[in-house]
Amino acid sequence: MMRRITLGALALFVAAPVAVQAQADLKLRVDRSTRADDPDDVPDVTIKAVGDGFQVNTGPAAVVWSAANTATGTYTLKARFTLLEPSGHVNYYGLIFGGGALEGDRQNYLYFLVAQNGTYIVKHRADNEAIHDIVGRTTHDAVRRPGPDGQSVNDLEVRVGADELEFVVNGTVVHTQPRTGMASRTDGIWGVRINHRIPGVLVEGLAVSH
Repeated sequence: MMRRITLGALALFVAAPVAVQAQADLKLRVDRSTRADDPDDVPDVTIKAVGDGFQVNTGPAAVVWSAANTATGTYTLKARFTLLEPSGHVNYYGLIFGGGALEGDRQNYLYFLVAQNGTYIVKHRADNEAIHDIVGRTTHDAVRRPGPDGQSVNDLEVRVGADELEFVVNGTVVHTQPRTGMASRTDGIWGVRINHRIPGVLVEGLAVSH
């Protein structure tokens, strides 16, 4: 099944249920680009079930989650991301966690994303406007870049410990962060973020373990 979200004259975001295989309560938040020099290439975000996972095609940037998917304390969040086709320029995709108020103007979450150029980022989103760098764009050999077929597969993990966070790409810890300040806000909703203008990302094995 595919759900198509058409923005038209809608506001900055849309939060709507998206039926994806056994996860019938997924929601989608659409964040339109407000930059004239980097607009969204098409007005739609599409999601479709693929096997045990789901494929996201953007359009505008999208956050996908289920209100039932929350985690507190210590936990490990992971998923496999297959980039099916590169973006026309560098854009990021990956995990969100510690989320809250995702359907309103006071959205907040932490995110750990990778890009087709072999870099990763860790950031905190505080509301519709405020985004704080925890780790800026950083190149690491663990992040796989697209091969001759244009595709790449990256397994991402966030390991939330009692005192620190580990950010893991394909089994390699790429960054360790004390669980303090912005990085202490790890309780809450988890899901994925796919930034804008990405023709297709397949998400599989999205889960939390304790």
